[in-house]
Amino acid sequence: MDRKLVSSWYNLHSSVPPSYVQPPERRPGNAVIATGINIPVIDIGGHDRDDIIRDVMKASEEFGFFQVINHGVSKELVEDTLGIFKGFHAMPVNEKISESSKDPNGSCKLYTSSGRNNQDVALYWKDSLQHPCPPSGDFMEYWPEKPAGYREIVGKYTQELRKLGLKILDLLAEGLGLDPKYFYGELSENAVVISHLYPPCPEPSLTLGASKHKDPNILTILLQQADITALQVFKDGAWIPVEPIPNAFVVNMGFMLQIISNGRLIGAEHRVITNSSTARHTIAYFINPTKEAFIEPAKPLLSSTSPPIYRSMTFGELLGNFLNKGPYFEPELLLEPSKKI
Repeated sequence: MDRKLVSSWYNLHSSVPPSYVQPPERRPGNAVIATGINIPVIDIGGHDRDDIIRDVMKASEEFGFFQVINHGVSKELVEDTLGIFKGFHAMPVNEKISESSKDPNGSCKLYTSSGRNNQDVALYWKDSLQHPCPPSGDFMEYWPEKPAGYREIVGKYTQELRKLGLKILDLLAEGLGLDPKYFYGELSENAVVISHLYPPCPEPSLTLGASKHKDPNILTILLQQADITALQVFKDGAWIPVEPIPNAFVVNMGFMLQIISNGRLIGAEHRVITNSSTARHTIAYFINPTKEAFIEPAKPLLSSTSPPIYRSMTFGELLGNFLNKGPYFEPELLLEPSKKI
């Protein structure tokens, strides 16, 4: 692992190793970049709930992405958490490996590239630390203990992100006409936090931090490092850069919401580009169902004129498809395989 981590060797090369060079059709310079378009920014702390629901639904249907401000998570906690993860990735390699290898089941782990089982066409320019953070606090015994304060600070942060995530899911459920607590319980019990480090890259035009994909979960809440624009959302044949906003979170619909809403909400495709001058850190909070939970179009949304588009499956089955096949598994989830999403 010490030789695989990008952060261990990136500054020893003046060019990108061949295994990290993306095919020409995937390279950032060969894509259309949207100008004058931004994903919506929503004041989620506003007083008019109907207005907030309308804005959240519109953004989720048109972009699958939005940013939230006035979200209730303190600026101090956000900065402390980012500092903790920066400190983790800056530790000596042996310490990082030791601190992230305590879980015998491997759910707390340090990895590089995509972390998926399939052999992709090229590796991705990032290192990632991942571990579960259920509401009960289980698994915390396997979390890193270094840097000092890791468990306390990351524990507080993930508790606050859970509150924010459930608040957003309440708004989406209400906007869809479902019970406001529709997503509670097994549809949102298995949260995961992932800290990504994207080191400077000598040839960013040849690489990606993450390929074009949809998140295979319910909802993702992302903290972006300020002043570095690298996340891009795909819409109408072009890539929209997601500019970091101070003390804001990026929210994106997971593919599960696309299924549950029977195609009304968009699990939007997105990617991450690299840069040559500055290391970039992000913190992603993924709201996942239990592996046993059945994922299917919500029955109250179905009728004779709105039949189900997707077949029913467990989240474990869907996640297995994603980890083995990457972002190309969607057609087999359709009830009509020939129909495009």
